Amino acid sequence: MGTVVEVEEVVHSLKTEDSAPVVYEIDPLLDQRWAALVESHPRSSVFHSVNWLKALQAVYGYEPVAVTTCPPGASLTNGLVFCRINSWLTGRRFVSLPFSDHCEALIDRQDELDAMLQYMKRDQEKWKSQYIEIRPVSTRPSSQIGLEESLLYPFHRLDLRRSTEELFHSFHKDCVQRKIRRAEREGLNYEAGNSEALLQRFYKLLLVTRRRQYLPPQPLAWFRGLLAAFGTDIKIRVASKGDVPVASILTLRHKQSVVYKYGGSISSLNKLGGMALLFWKTIQEAKNQELEELDMGRSNADNAGLIAFKEHWQAVGTTLTYWTYPPRRKVARNEWRQHLLHRFVQVAPDFALEAVGTLLYRHIG
Repeated sequence: MGTVVEVEEVVHSLKTEDSAPVVYEIDPLLDQRWAALVESHPRSSVFHSVNWLKALQAVYGYEPVAVTTCPPGASLTNGLVFCRINSWLTGRRFVSLPFSDHCEALIDRQDELDAMLQYMKRDQEKWKSQYIEIRPVSTRPSSQIGLEESLLYPFHRLDLRRSTEELFHSFHKDCVQRKIRRAEREGLNYEAGNSEALLQRFYKLLLVTRRRQYLPPQPLAWFRGLLAAFGTDIKIRVASKGDVPVASILTLRHKQSVVYKYGGSISSLNKLGGMALLFWKTIQEAKNQELEELDMGRSNADNAGLIAFKEHWQAVGTTLTYWTYPPRRKVARNEWRQHLLHRFVQVAPDFALEAVGTLLYRHIG
């Protein structure tokens, strides 16, 4: 009788060219080789992790799939993970990965990636999906594969391998150092953990921030799904003035990195330095755990304030390039619809915004 992996794993293979590697499809939640690859590969991130994939499946119902050139029974040395999204509102598509800032192809050779993408293109045609999207940090598909650049995002990471003192003195004196000291003078309270009480405080600040950005909030169920999946590797941090929460962030831990994923604040109280205090506490705690990197995530190219905030911490910026096949047609911006959305977000009560977020996010991953 075969192993559990052999029984549960549905393997498909395709030889794209006579000399191309054979590609196999596996379930990264059932095949224990996937977790081992993520743990060992130097370019893996929190978004490759089984915890992240479990949350995507549990909350949004996405089906995670990985493709590899490693045959069944052999150690996994490469892979590309994605989700099949099947939405009545936005259609079918393959995304690597939904709600993930980035998702590198875990490969050692270019022909491995090209073979995997050829496999996905064949599967896309069979499944009649609209497009494939990948979100690598540094790898890129060969030109003959047919994927084209679709979106560009600034992406920032902070190297934590210097001493705590060196890091602090490298931060912008006015925009970071002075705000940290202001937070300390104001006597802001700092709390960290993964309790339901902290989640509720975080979510209220997220809702305020998303409204300020004219966007609905992510569903509360998503954050509960992350808490359930990540356990002690997720942390919510809250800064409060007295009994009033003024800023909060949510971070995830993966190997030697801490990843900033979500945050919210009361803009009128930003002068108190709450957000600066939270990032400084995150860095201090990461240093105590001997972590090496703070992944500060992607930013929209037109969000100059967020980009400047990350640069003030001396985080190094690069460009994330998202690739799609077939090339996606750029839709002209509809100013009237944009105005209606802004107006709705401005006047809608909190419960209505939360309901819209719960309805929409499953379709936009």
